[in-house]
Amino acid sequence: MSKATLYLEESVHKALRLKSAVTRQSMSELANDALKAALLEDLEDIEDWNKRRKEKTISYDELLSQLGADRTI
Repeated sequence: MSKATLYLEESVHKALRLKSAVTRQSMSELANDALKAALLEDLEDIEDWNKRRKEKTISYDELLSQLGADRTI
């Protein structure tokens, strides 16, 4: 495991300390879990983009027209 120094906003640090006390997890465990979740979400977004990047794109106005024609809006 690597060591890093993070500068947190006071309110974030206080919330992290309180959550650490309530959950009996270390602040490092909580920070690691939160960072993993955020990075995983980014990875999922990139994978979705790669799957869909060859799809035809339409303008916002075209989308609104299609939704209107389909009586979605």
